[in-house]
Amino acid sequence: MKIVGKHVARLEGKEKAYGLSKYVGDLYFDRMLYAGVFYSPIPHGILERIYIEDAERVPGIVKVATYKDIPGENQVGFVVDDMPLLVPEGGKVRFEGDAIALVAGESQESVEEALKKIKIDYRPLKGVFSIEEAIESDIVVNGEKNVAFHRKIRRGNVKKALDESYLVVEMDFKTNYQEHVYLETQGAIAVYEENGAMTIYGSLQCPYYVQKAVARVLGMPLNKVNVVQTETGGAFGGKEDVPSYVATKAALLSYLTKRPVKLIYKREDDIRETSKRHPSKSRYAVGFTRDGKITAVKAEIYLDMGAYATLSPIVMYRSMTHACGAYEVKNVHIDVYGVYTNKVPSGAFRGFGSPQVLFAMESVMDEAAERLGMDKWDIRYLNSLDVGKETSTGHLLRESVGARKTLINVKKISSYDTLKKEVEEFNRKHVFTKRGLGWSHIIYGVSLGAGGQNLDASGAEVHVHGDGTVNIMIGGTEMGQGAKTVMAMVASEILGQRLEKIEVLQPETKIIQDSGPTVASRTTLFSGNAVKIACEKILNNILDFICKEYDVGKDKIKVEYGYYVIGNEKVSFDEIARMAENANVKLAEMGWFVSPKLDFDMEKGVGEAYIVYSFATQLSLVEVDLLTGKPKVLKVWVSHDIGKAINPDGVIGQIHGGVVQGMGYAVMENLVVEKGRIISNNFNNYLIPTVRDVPEIVVDVVEEEYSKGPFGAKGIGEPSLMSSPPSVANAISDALKIRMKELPITPEKILLSLKEV
Repeated sequence: MKIVGKHVARLEGKEKAYGLSKYVGDLYFDRMLYAGVFYSPIPHGILERIYIEDAERVPGIVKVATYKDIPGENQVGFVVDDMPLLVPEGGKVRFEGDAIALVAGESQESVEEALKKIKIDYRPLKGVFSIEEAIESDIVVNGEKNVAFHRKIRRGNVKKALDESYLVVEMDFKTNYQEHVYLETQGAIAVYEENGAMTIYGSLQCPYYVQKAVARVLGMPLNKVNVVQTETGGAFGGKEDVPSYVATKAALLSYLTKRPVKLIYKREDDIRETSKRHPSKSRYAVGFTRDGKITAVKAEIYLDMGAYATLSPIVMYRSMTHACGAYEVKNVHIDVYGVYTNKVPSGAFRGFGSPQVLFAMESVMDEAAERLGMDKWDIRYLNSLDVGKETSTGHLLRESVGARKTLINVKKISSYDTLKKEVEEFNRKHVFTKRGLGWSHIIYGVSLGAGGQNLDASGAEVHVHGDGTVNIMIGGTEMGQGAKTVMAMVASEILGQRLEKIEVLQPETKIIQDSGPTVASRTTLFSGNAVKIACEKILNNILDFICKEYDVGKDKIKVEYGYYVIGNEKVSFDEIARMAENANVKLAEMGWFVSPKLDFDMEKGVGEAYIVYSFATQLSLVEVDLLTGKPKVLKVWVSHDIGKAINPDGVIGQIHGGVVQGMGYAVMENLVVEKGRIISNNFNNYLIPTVRDVPEIVVDVVEEEYSKGPFGAKGIGEPSLMSSPPSVANAISDALKIRMKELPITPEKILLSLKEV
């Protein structure tokens, strides 16, 4: 390979490091207005009347908008139509972040003043604030019932298998919210154009979601709405569907005022309104043979959707397919339920729906190993997947299964047998400080899977200019994960142009066909393939031209890095591009990659759940202060099977970030919600890992190439987090010799557990 798999400088790294990149907050348009949102002050009630007259009289205020001003549909629900953009008079407010009115003014200060002047009459209703209340209460939050969605797997004979098992481990688990904590808060600028069109500039993952939402609310055709993704300062799933209802607010005000409108969320408002990782409650019963082989898994899992479904049904699909972990299980009975509550909505978050169930399943694996007298690595290896085995949904794996290699490699790079003895020796010598080791072994279905095949295609436009420079535009988005560099490396590998001559542009919906969302670790696989297809077309055009121009066969042409060897002559790519353009050779092409179709029974939850799977194994070393209850992650060893590391430095960066973010979910990030009100609404009281908390991380990469991936690549963005919470939690349980069954594992919970013992 000329460039793929090599160490390269990040394409946009210098601009970001020097502060030259333009984020939506940095943009300004002539006559631009500033916007703000008036939220419900209660979590549940009937909105009887809105009073905006005093707000309209504030100097500098141009428009105060309510549901009456919406020209199209007052609806921004994604999977189901259950969420109004602005709550109407006579309608229900369902959580404290429900938007009631919008304000546009000449300055942010005037907007803030006007928001204080808006008054409402409302009739409070009793709220539903937990999964248990949602199941038991007669109060309906949304739709016809609180337990609104159900996903299931029915495979084999679970009752018989459990009855005949040597050991059945039965355990209950709970997990809390996790806030995305992207560096850049939600934001959008809407510009009403002279021709009656609307242009949206936004910090987002899915331009096409925003395009459709804006068109729906404004009653516009799609060709009149162009969405341009600006540089995006982190997302992690939190900018998948949420920017649709951020951008529509700005778009409505721009439509009404015929002026550009900027809406940038303060951190407190961002936390108040936008989606989080789903809180969960689960009950597992897992059967084992005497030698540790899994016989059956039965699980009942509830996800707290909050006031609106948002992406919950999609998240539930992944919870269902990942509920048995990375193991061969022939008898499976899984139920996943989504429930409405009067709290902030939950939605997509890195790994969406899988960290909750993997924490549970990996805890069960540890518990089973202890009860059977087995090593915790051995029980995982015994049940691990390989080519020729089937996943819990009955998907026969035919290629690219590096699961066992990740297990073997972590055991090797950690010197596991020696490490165990060192931990035992440390614990013998220390009374008030204990150390523990925690394993996790996980599976990740790459892309959207059988539940999202209608979205699983991606496009790319590639244009080689006459001076040899190259422009690429993909339907996927760069949000900090390094997608631009990967796309440029794919193009460089195919075309032979040097990396510094290639620019990857921000996506625009008016140029690239709907390419689905930048989620589910699908960008390298889908956008990468689209770029590869487009470049291969251009390369073929160039080669045909060279054959005629030089009177040689294609076998006499060799594509190198920055130049071609034609017979015995070395010709720069720039020169070839100049000649080809002068000869009217087509140097611009589109690539379109469509997901291979999957055979999956939605009713039974059985079949080919995803096109391919990534695998990972993590071992964590933690230390717990028994006097304060404070846990500290000292060192992590982790191995990921990602198919092919196109950009190795980018892969390592993703893994480091995922390990730390997952560690935060496991031990620190505790969003406190009391009666529907978020108490920890900034970083004074919502704790996240800092650089001082980052452990030493030893990374190993397994490259079990996938035949349909670009150069064999699969995905790494989400599995990089998913291995971390169960590994860290298991390490804490090992140190305490107490099974911790609730995330996050805070010092308070550790001290309570020690007191109970």
